[in-house]
Amino acid sequence: MATVSVRYIVDDVDAAISFYCAHLGFTEKMHPAPNIRDARTRRPPARSQRTKHRWRRRASDAGRDRPRTRGWNRFMLEIPDLATTVTALREAGVNFRNDIVTGVGGKQILLNDPSGNPVELFEPTRPEASLHRP
Repeated sequence: MATVSVRYIVDDVDAAISFYCAHLGFTEKMHPAPNIRDARTRRPPARSQRTKHRWRRRASDAGRDRPRTRGWNRFMLEIPDLATTVTALREAGVNFRNDIVTGVGGKQILLNDPSGNPVELFEPTRPEASLHRP
């Protein structure tokens, strides 16, 4: 399976690295220096990149909007025991957008990273809903 790379715009790269590594099982793979506003973390089979964005309006940007963060687009992490994971994350002070929702294929909840970017945690309740199907 190919590695997937997701880039999230964050306010603080170091805070994002700490959050994703401490709470979501990622490991730091690249962070050249504190003054570099870019880093990579990894949680197989995905790779995630955190970038601090400084938007400057240039003539070539005519007609473009400033990049927007903190929306509803997100990536999903499959979690084997969602209720236990959510309890532990709440105790650690992680901010959630909603409570656990149960649907046809599983249970899900959205949390916010330190910059307000959403991450979905998903526990499949049907084999065909799993990301790890044989």
